[in-house]
Amino acid sequence: MNTIEKPMEKAEILLEALPYIRRFYNRTVVIKYGGHAMVDEELKQSFARDVLMMKYIGINPVVVHGGGPQIGTFLKKLGKDSRFIQGMRVTDEETMNIVEMVLVGMVNKEIVGLINREGGKAVGLSGKDGNLISAVKYYLSAEKAKDTPPEIIDIGLVGKVKEINTDLINSLVRDGFIPVIAPTGYGENGETFNINADLVAGAVASALKAEKLILLTDVAGVLNKQGELINTMNNEETLGMIEDGTIDGGMFPKVKCCLKSLREGVHKAHIVDGRQKHAILLEMFTDKGIGTELVI
Repeated sequence: MNTIEKPMEKAEILLEALPYIRRFYNRTVVIKYGGHAMVDEELKQSFARDVLMMKYIGINPVVVHGGGPQIGTFLKKLGKDSRFIQGMRVTDEETMNIVEMVLVGMVNKEIVGLINREGGKAVGLSGKDGNLISAVKYYLSAEKAKDTPPEIIDIGLVGKVKEINTDLINSLVRDGFIPVIAPTGYGENGETFNINADLVAGAVASALKAEKLILLTDVAGVLNKQGELINTMNNEETLGMIEDGTIDGGMFPKVKCCLKSLREGVHKAHIVDGRQKHAILLEMFTDKGIGTELVI
C-alpha cells in the first residue's frame, strides 16, 4: 500500500462523518448500555471513548444502563435464587436492596469511572436522585381460560416509569456533564422500584425528545424469519412482524420500547450489536450504519 493511502482513507472516513456530525450537533442521544458490552474489558473501554467523542463533537449523550447479569451473580454469591416471570425479575424487599446496591453502588459508579478516566465529566444518578424517575408498581397479566379475565401477577418491587425529571438531566447537560442513569425509581410512598432498563431508556428519550434512542444488545439487530438482519423498519412492518411471531422473546420488549418512544417524539430508534467495537459511532456516523433502524 502506498504510504499516503492509509491517511487518505482516514480522511475519507472523517468526511463521511461530517454531515452526521453537523446534523446531530447539540442534539440529545439516549443510549441504553447493557449486555456483553458491559462485561468485556475492551468493549467497556470502547464504549467510554465513543460516548466521550460524541460529547466532544457537540452531541449530548445520556446513558441508561442495565445490570441483570451482575445482579444475578451477586444474588448467587449470597445464596439467593433469581426468579423470573415473563422475563421480569421477581423482586422482594431483600432482592430490591441488593438490586439497588449493585446497580447504583457498583455498576453505575464503574461506568462513570470509565468515562471520566477517558477525560469525560460523567455523573451517576439513580431514579431517587433529584426525584429523577417517579414510578408506579408494575403488574404482569397472564391469560387464563377463554372468556375469563387474565390473572394479575404481583412480582414485587418492580415498577414502570410514571414521570422523568428532565430539568435535572438538562441542567447537567448544559453544564457539560454526561448523565449516567441507573434504572431504579421511587414510588409515592418512598419505596424503591426496580425498572427494566430498556423501558427507562425509552422513557428518558421520550421525555427529552431525543434525536435518537440507541439500544445496545447481544445480537446483530432485528432479524427476519430467514435469520437475516433488517436494516430499516417502519411502524407498519414492525407491527406485522410482532403479529406473525417473527419478533418475540427478548427482542419484543426492545422493539415495543422503540415504537413507543418514536410515537412520543423521538426521531429515530436503533437496535445495534454492542458486541462490536465502536457500535455507536458506526451507527451514527457512517452511511451504511449497523444494526436495525426503526422509524414511524
